Amino acid sequence: MPNLILQQLADIDAAAWDALVPAAQPFLCHAFLRSLEDSGSVSRHTGWLPAHRLHTDADGVLQAAFPAYVKTHSFGEYVFDHGWADACARAGIDYYPKLLCAVPFSPVSGARLLGDPAAVAELLDDATEALFDQGLSGLHVNFTDAQADAVLHGREGWMERLGCQFHWRNEGYRDFQDFLDRLSSRKRKQMRKEREQVAGQGIEFRWYHGAELSEAQWDFVYACYANTYAVRRRPPYLTRNFFSLLAERMPEAIRVVMALQAGRAVAMAFSLVGGDSLYGRYWGCLAEFDRLHFETCFYQGMDFAIAEGLQRFDAGAQGEHKLIRGFEPVITRSWHYLLHPGLRAAVADFLAQERLGVLGYAEEARLALPFRQA
Repeated sequence: MPNLILQQLADIDAAAWDALVPAAQPFLCHAFLRSLEDSGSVSRHTGWLPAHRLHTDADGVLQAAFPAYVKTHSFGEYVFDHGWADACARAGIDYYPKLLCAVPFSPVSGARLLGDPAAVAELLDDATEALFDQGLSGLHVNFTDAQADAVLHGREGWMERLGCQFHWRNEGYRDFQDFLDRLSSRKRKQMRKEREQVAGQGIEFRWYHGAELSEAQWDFVYACYANTYAVRRRPPYLTRNFFSLLAERMPEAIRVVMALQAGRAVAMAFSLVGGDSLYGRYWGCLAEFDRLHFETCFYQGMDFAIAEGLQRFDAGAQGEHKLIRGFEPVITRSWHYLLHPGLRAAVADFLAQERLGVLGYAEEARLALPFRQA
């Protein structure tokens, strides 16, 4: 059964790829990943050289796959291994290039290893056995789901790494007030005050589906997105064309909320919908307004999830400020296979200690949740 390396997703039929992707996972679909490539957001130039792994049967029918990239840096991954790379540099060990199985710039847990588990296992073995000949230091699989965890757990040479994010769950709330009624009095008053402060600045909100936005509005969305990087003096990961391609190819998954003051757009948040979940991805504003970030990125998404009957709101990586707004700690997983025996031993020791810290942190974080005690 041949295993192949694909250097651009355009070379495989979208229906064949998507047949392996769970319906609730918009980030793994052919349209999303290809839009990253076709827009130039992902390329050799940006340090994300596509090297997707495919397994076909004797008739050439796709049986298993995983998206993969040869990386010459660790930016845009959100599983931070810069310390490992720095240690290698000090020891004279090449850490880059490495092979990464992930969705670029998207710290969202979900399907990574697609298709038949036996074929996936064969793909993984083939990829790790070829690392040395390909000049790669290791293979990393970021933000996995339970299916990938089951394939990788106990597999020789693979090390598990834990992380912690904060997600909001819709407990069948009738409306936002129903959610507020679950909170302690102090936290309830704080959230009301934050929302009132935004409304008091004359700001209103309007939600759009992907097909409803004009190119001029996409220009505004991109200007806001790019500004979040400009204020940190960094170039944005995504190009302007990515948003137009995605709006053309998967508009049904796109949701954008715009903040308007006197009818003029001043901020936006871009999200995707998949299955029972809302995924908040990008946000930005072109002027500063008190508490606008919390309203646009969190409260509007919670309102939307309640109205649409969505069960989960994943508003992105990190952010302890989400805790006091009802976002609960969630453990994330990634897996790492490193060729250099000394590096592998050092990382294994580090991960064992880090694991205890992450689990302890998640447990402690629950104490900061705003819900009333039973």
